[in-house]
Amino acid sequence: MNFYSIRDLRTDTKAICENIRSNGEAIITNNGKPAVLMLNISEDDFELVLRAVRQAKAMIAFNSMRAVAAENGYMGDDEIESEISAARRERRERQRI
Repeated sequence: MNFYSIRDLRTDTKAICENIRSNGEAIITNNGKPAVLMLNISEDDFELVLRAVRQAKAMIAFNSMRAVAAENGYMGDDEIESEISAARRERRERQRI
């Protein structure tokens, strides 16, 4: 995989695009850190690749949320049932008023 800076992309876009066509992918960096993934895709595969990238991003977000939840402590099944029961009781009490 090839890495290019944003400056490289600005000054040598055509050569970078040709390299991506032959190698399939490249990373564009900003201040030395990965910022953009560029992929070579065909017109026929565009929707499929876009869907796969979006799915991968969603999985990364889901795993990140799961890690945060693990740090903060999960609710067990009993705690979840207790919360549901309390919400149902509260709703019934409001309906009586």
